[in-house]
Amino acid sequence: MNLRLNLETLQKFARLWIGLFIYGLGLALMLRAAIGLSPWDVFAQGLSKTIGITYGWASVIVSALVLLAWIPLKQRWGIGTVLNGIFIGLFADFWLPLVPHIEGYWLQLLVFLAGLVIVAIATGMYISAGLGSGPRDGLMIGTQRLLGWKFWKIRTMYEGTVLTIGWLLGGQVREGTLIFAVCIGYLMQLSLQLFKYRDPQKTNG
Repeated sequence: MNLRLNLETLQKFARLWIGLFIYGLGLALMLRAAIGLSPWDVFAQGLSKTIGITYGWASVIVSALVLLAWIPLKQRWGIGTVLNGIFIGLFADFWLPLVPHIEGYWLQLLVFLAGLVIVAIATGMYISAGLGSGPRDGLMIGTQRLLGWKFWKIRTMYEGTVLTIGWLLGGQVREGTLIFAVCIGYLMQLSLQLFKYRDPQKTNG
């Protein structure tokens, strides 16, 4: 029994680490494509330009600030939450030097779309590990529980705010930002189905 539990735990951590690692690759591809990023990534990119640090470390700072906001919301952290906040950005920093600069708009678009698909697959992989939600997801869930608003309103409020701040700080807002917003939900749904993820709250309910 203990051996089985240990194997299951190892499988969960392997899925989490692989998911975070390839998420970093997806981010690096979208950064190199240079046609826009997701709202939170625009914020991290703008912060990195403003204070002169790498994108990865800016992402870690953003995640730390978000996790601090969990405290008044009484959200519980999982080990996956902390590892997500630290390593996604650092893995993006690891991949960036390995991804060449992209020349030509259509190639940029193709690379961006490849990065988007990889991010969706990676998200499904690490969420299905069941070791804790990402910092930004938990922020929205906790705010929804506190305010009782519909999830899309909370997401719009947060993402609209960080997108605006990131843009003012020099983050790139372009067509890729819109493509990400339109496509990521559907792609994540497919990814979660691929990894046979079941929401534990719905299962228990």
